[in-house]
Amino acid sequence: MRWTLKPIPDNEKVDQLSKELQVDPSIASLLAQRGIETYEASKNFFRPDINDLHDPFLMKDMDKAVERIETAISNKENILVYGDYDVDGTTSVALLSSYLLTYYPNVATYIPDRYGEGYGISYKGIDFAEDNGFSLIIALDCGIKAIDKVKYASEKEIDFIICDHHRPGKEIPKARAVLDPKREDCEYPFKELCGCGVGFKLIQALSEKRGLEINDLLLYLDLVATAIGADIVPITGENRILAYHGLQVINKNPRPGFKAILQQVQKETLTITDVVFIIAPRINAAGRMKHGNHAVTLLSETDDNLAAEYAAEIDQYNSDRRETDKRITKEALAQIEEQKEQEGFTTVVYRETWHKGVIGIVASRLIETYYRPTLVFTKSGDRLAASARSVKGFDVYNALEGCSEFIEQFGGHKYAAGLTLLEENYEGFKAQFEKVVSETIDPKLLIPEVTIDTQINFRDISPKFYRILSQFAPFGPGNMTPVFMTEDLQDTGYGKCVGEDKNHLRVTVTQNGIGKLVGIGFGLGDKIDLIKNQKYFKAAYTLDENHWKGTVSLQIKLKDLKE
Repeated sequence: MRWTLKPIPDNEKVDQLSKELQVDPSIASLLAQRGIETYEASKNFFRPDINDLHDPFLMKDMDKAVERIETAISNKENILVYGDYDVDGTTSVALLSSYLLTYYPNVATYIPDRYGEGYGISYKGIDFAEDNGFSLIIALDCGIKAIDKVKYASEKEIDFIICDHHRPGKEIPKARAVLDPKREDCEYPFKELCGCGVGFKLIQALSEKRGLEINDLLLYLDLVATAIGADIVPITGENRILAYHGLQVINKNPRPGFKAILQQVQKETLTITDVVFIIAPRINAAGRMKHGNHAVTLLSETDDNLAAEYAAEIDQYNSDRRETDKRITKEALAQIEEQKEQEGFTTVVYRETWHKGVIGIVASRLIETYYRPTLVFTKSGDRLAASARSVKGFDVYNALEGCSEFIEQFGGHKYAAGLTLLEENYEGFKAQFEKVVSETIDPKLLIPEVTIDTQINFRDISPKFYRILSQFAPFGPGNMTPVFMTEDLQDTGYGKCVGEDKNHLRVTVTQNGIGKLVGIGFGLGDKIDLIKNQKYFKAAYTLDENHWKGTVSLQIKLKDLKE
């Protein structure tokens, strides 16, 4: 791994902030690195205020969206809330449908089938709307590129409101309203909302028109926080406010669906990381292994007993998903070894029998081994479908644009995308993708990076230091958990490899005889020789609390070790 030390902030600003906040200079330095340089900015960072959310009507077309929904309600039209089958899509559908149903009954939901319809708005979904008398479809977390589908719907006298956060193409669909902060002609101040975040801005606008307060919408923020975590959007600006208050809802007053999941895992206080690794995979598993409708049903349920039943079903889907992605990852790794393609700039694998629902997870797993922009293909009807994942710092969406002559359709983000193509174009695409990436990627991006915030000594680490540090949460892109580096470390003789395969490293370390901290390094078992015989080493790590038999102690989570 390459270690990169972040630039040290201006000393005067750090000293000033340290005095104003009465905190250690190391804490003030971490704040300054995040662009927080004043007392006022620090107050907003540590205590995000729900009243600081932007006016939803600053978003392009918001007035049109609200007007069309109000018209639908006054005319007693049937409204179909339509969303993608992943976490962002299903939370969005649960959010908007449950909000509308509090005051208007003619609302139903629709999630496309991952296998029968694929990603986004489908002709089948529009036909369903026509057959069942829906004259308005509100699409969430999808639709920004659905030009032909929106036209098809308008021919059937069905209106669309699109709430999306993906990058638009050259043309915007001719819907009644298109809410997307990434539109070039949209001047909304915060561009990084997830799909559920855009859905929340819509209910915020509807609520203002109905004379409600922002506090009346707090109960929906558990869904928004889950989508923010799962969709890996920056946890800065509005997303920080929404995630901060959403986590409070999850921990203090969770909806029955979340409560049922939390009872399964017996976890009391959740961080955004827990949301990503505990709640999100279960919600995702419904769409991956069965149907996204199951996730919407769980998230919308108000009865505790029914929610427990639905959560048990979804837990089983998640177990099936784990087994499936483990098996396919093994097969994909074997295929790469066979083809000897790990020397290139990309990883592209294909087997027609692989389960479409887990290929995105498999792509992420392959990156853990080969650390290359990665695509995993499978057969989907008469086409090939793929999930793309990227390495830190490289825009895979742009790379796919450079291969568009071989692609039928694609969409996504900088680090994750999906696409379909005809089977006869697979080899041509594969060669072009390798060419585009090899010509545009900085080779150093193919070596995993540990970004270190600051160098500290063990004597600086105290329960008070950690207590303030934990208030930097919720962590995520744009506000990652601080990574520290400490030199002149020695193991006290208790270092050993642990875990079923002995591939994790457990150490008890001291710095020049000062302080003593237990550390765990997942996947670092092969570094055992660096710490043997009391050799000096340096470590990059984050701080954490270890809870064991009622005792709480500070520990370090090792990211890497070096001589």
